Amino acid sequence: MAAARHFFAGRGVLEVDVPALSRFAVSDPNIDSLEISAAIAGPSTLYLSTSPEYAMKRLLAAGYPDIYAIARVFRDGELGRQHEPEFTLIEWYRRDFGLVEMAAETCEFVAAILERPALANNPVQLRYREAFQAAAGIDPLAASAAELATLADADESLVESLGDDRDAWLDLLMSTRIAAGFPDDRLTVVTHYPASQAALARLDANDRTVALRFEVFLGAMELANGYVELCDADEQRQRFETELHLRRAAGRQAAPIDEPLLAALEHGLPDVAGVAVGFERLHMLYESTGSIADVITFSFGTQR
Repeated sequence: MAAARHFFAGRGVLEVDVPALSRFAVSDPNIDSLEISAAIAGPSTLYLSTSPEYAMKRLLAAGYPDIYAIARVFRDGELGRQHEPEFTLIEWYRRDFGLVEMAAETCEFVAAILERPALANNPVQLRYREAFQAAAGIDPLAASAAELATLADADESLVESLGDDRDAWLDLLMSTRIAAGFPDDRLTVVTHYPASQAALARLDANDRTVALRFEVFLGAMELANGYVELCDADEQRQRFETELHLRRAAGRQAAPIDEPLLAALEHGLPDVAGVAVGFERLHMLYESTGSIADVITFSFGTQR
């Protein structure tokens, strides 16, 4: 972590500490929080943090400068060669940065941590739509779920599982087909994800079918996910409510909306861009291993 702290110190970014326990959880349909039962102020359900994002935005709204956090986070249902239920996110926020500036700094950070400075130079730059059109000959913003399923060569059980969820099919294709073609010796920056995958990102003012969101890959491995952050409290509430409706319809966990975050947005979040980088994935690349268990002292799958 010393290299990460050195990187941010050189840029005047302040380290902050945020809680791992909350009364609220994310509503993102792709992420499940770990719940705990507690007797604090009476029996209640609390949630382990899946990201330091909400707390960090509250600090930014309260007047903090550019900030970063090195946070232990927890996600249910994530265990595999590249996933652990407990892992480390390095997340930071920069005032007055746009998509281009934030993606460029993320590439610089990855290059610094991996001790491969050349990686910061001339990364492959692709819009999400261009990436799909080049690798699969399909427009991801217009294709139907059935067309995406055909492209994925999905069997009957997968079709039944994903159904008509276009974003689920797009995520599957990105991980199994699109990113598989990214170069192993250069970073790839994919920008302008579909608006349906905006999460907490602002939509592009010039094309509201896409969001000001980017991801950084080295080869097929996703390393970072970043946004130009949404500042509109009303729009964010609407997104939360839509996501919770989807979760309830699927019979999944639906935690209370994080009202303190919405209050902070209402108070006024400055124009910021933010990004989260999975530390263990960087460590995997540094050690040239394909298994996250090789870089975690107590891997959940083998040691606990």
